[in-house]
Amino acid sequence: MSQIENQHKEKVISLFSGAGGLDIGFESAGFQVAVAVEVDPSCCDTLRTNKPDMAIINKSIVDVTGQEVLDAAGLKVGEAALVIGGPPCQSFSLAGLRKGLDDERGRLLFEFVRIVRETLPKGFVLENVKGLTNWDHGRAMQLLIEELGKPVEYDGLVHRYTISTPQVLNAVDYGVPQNRERLIIVGNRMGKHFLYPAPQVFEPKKTVWDAIGNLPEPEKPSETAQRVAETIKERREKYGY
Repeated sequence: MSQIENQHKEKVISLFSGAGGLDIGFESAGFQVAVAVEVDPSCCDTLRTNKPDMAIINKSIVDVTGQEVLDAAGLKVGEAALVIGGPPCQSFSLAGLRKGLDDERGRLLFEFVRIVRETLPKGFVLENVKGLTNWDHGRAMQLLIEELGKPVEYDGLVHRYTISTPQVLNAVDYGVPQNRERLIIVGNRMGKHFLYPAPQVFEPKKTVWDAIGNLPEPEKPSETAQRVAETIKERREKYGY
């Protein structure tokens, strides 16, 4: 993609970027990810390999200010099209211990809110596990929606995000060969009503082979992969997943 073509694309701020999976979806939809914030150095290495021209902030989001994000992206307050991200989900996952907001990872949800309020994008898309909807009888969801909906004062004006009713979408309903339910929360400060894409019927449904059958034979696992694999048993015992 040439720099001239990118100049005409709407800019996105990516938080909790991981290896860039969510980013790929938005780029496929015509956006440009201007900056990615990710704490995991291995994920940042992947991002740098795949997107050498993209700004990457390899820090915990707790230590990152909205202005730092904007500076890295070459944007001013209010210029970003979207802030996107999937804050750590282990605290709410049905496969974990479900400590929720009692877990520091669960509280990172509100760091997403903070960056939205400090950068004032036109809109945001937040992704998380289905378990967030019913943790502590919905308390986390209620607090999150309340915080996202609070007015933001900037440059003499008051902005407020219109939040569409959160929905749980299943990737298999959109042509992905995986049953993967995820909570999606969308908001914008343009006063627009967002309509979630309707589920589709795919017959026959795509298989894993359809998705990755043409990949080359895998190489021997890296030292990092082997080291991570050795932690799985302890992680399941400690966190439940």
